[in-house]
Amino acid sequence: MRAVFGLVLIIGVALAGGAVYLAQDYIAQYQDQLARERQATQEALANVKTIPTVGVIVLNGALKYGQRVTEEDVRIVNWPEDAVPEGTFVDMAVLFPEDAKGERFVLRAMEKDEALMEVKVTRPGEAAGLTSRLEKGMRAFAISVDVASGVSGFLRPGDNVDVYWTGSLRGAGGEGEITRLIQNNIELIAVDQTAGSDVTGATIARTVTVAATPEQIAALAQAQNTGRLSLALVGVQDETVASAVEVDQRKLLGIKEAAPAPVAPEEKVCTVNTRRGGEIVKTVIPCTN
Repeated sequence: MRAVFGLVLIIGVALAGGAVYLAQDYIAQYQDQLARERQATQEALANVKTIPTVGVIVLNGALKYGQRVTEEDVRIVNWPEDAVPEGTFVDMAVLFPEDAKGERFVLRAMEKDEALMEVKVTRPGEAAGLTSRLEKGMRAFAISVDVASGVSGFLRPGDNVDVYWTGSLRGAGGEGEITRLIQNNIELIAVDQTAGSDVTGATIARTVTVAATPEQIAALAQAQNTGRLSLALVGVQDETVASAVEVDQRKLLGIKEAAPAPVAPEEKVCTVNTRRGGEIVKTVIPCTN
């Protein structure tokens, strides 16, 4: 009995020792693998290039056209230095100068976390009206439109349009009506009383306001008073310049003007005058030349 007990004890100790050995081997392998992973991570981090950043002013929430911009509406975040858009504010002292004569207002609708740019806000003290949308040398001019001439209400401030004139040239020696492209790629700065671009859905406008030079405005005013104006929406990425376009009724219907009938040459008649008393008689004779 004692021999059996001793044998069981020896077997138990052997099994326990084997289990301890296997556990130590497993732990050693795990620690070795963990050390290799740590070393690989450190090497990967060492190879990663540090991207330089710069503080950029962004919005805390969405702002619409005409809203006031305050210090509570913005914050500074780190932005990749080589990806900062041109004209972005990076200094609170520039956005809100101490000697400012008024507040800034939004010119274009902006979303949360969007970078604040100079073109999207007014200068300090400047109102968010049409005058802030006009560049130097440009003027605002209103054009009357309806559903057909106003592209079914899909015009928005900031869109570009071509302007066509339809009228009669009877007073200028012409016949019938013609349609002619008179202005190309003119920017819309307002639709009815709305100058902001954050407009949703179709809006049937009665007037649109364009930014044009004084010469263009003179042409538009003359055209509006002597005929009908129609607008054609220009695509966002369309940089083509439309050439001279003019269509009349004959060109529209493909009617070619008939050539004039040939005129028969007049027959030459030769005569000779003969005096008979007090009368002069003309006598027809053959022409010699």
